[in-house]
Amino acid sequence: MRTLLLSVIVSGCLISFAGKAVAQSTSPGANAARFGIAVVDVSYIFKNYAQFKGAMEAMKSEMESAESKLKSDRDAIAAKEEQRNQYNAGSPEYKQMDEETARLKAEFNLTAGKIRNDFLEREAKVYYQTYLEVSNAVQYYGQQHNIGIVLRFNGDQIDPNLREDVLRAINKPVVYQNNIDITPDVLALLNRGGGPGGVAPAASDQPPLRR
Repeated sequence: MRTLLLSVIVSGCLISFAGKAVAQSTSPGANAARFGIAVVDVSYIFKNYAQFKGAMEAMKSEMESAESKLKSDRDAIAAKEEQRNQYNAGSPEYKQMDEETARLKAEFNLTAGKIRNDFLEREAKVYYQTYLEVSNAVQYYGQQHNIGIVLRFNGDQIDPNLREDVLRAINKPVVYQNNIDITPDVLALLNRGGGPGGVAPAASDQPPLRR
């Protein structure tokens, strides 16, 4: 009886370890270290990197607030034009209000242009900073797992009904990859605040498969 019980326990352990081995071998980046090569979907990381998403949401909120203020200024200028049009063209009152309206429009255009350029510059800085973080995380992960080269690829599903998707599929540099996609690992590393000086994410920290 004791021998039978021991046999059952050992068998259960073997099944458990086998199950873990299968899970590991089918993970997106399971073969990256084995082959010394990996692929990463940078666009996917940008879309799902919590810090980047937070920065963009904050900027979007600021832009909406600025747009609301600009709309208020536009409405004020439109009201001024209506008031101007109540006078006869060529009258002193009309000329005075026309000059004031022109001045307000010029100031509005300068302000709107400055706000737009400011947001574009800030957006570019956020994108650049995020790209540096992603690049550093990929480099760190590659060094930790003895990966010699990491290629960029796009893991989005292809819609055969969309010409742009079909062309993207035809022109994509990576035609085939065998479980060397380290995108989930890099994304988990970034969202954990890891990187140089930190630790690589454990398997349990990986996000669900994308495909």
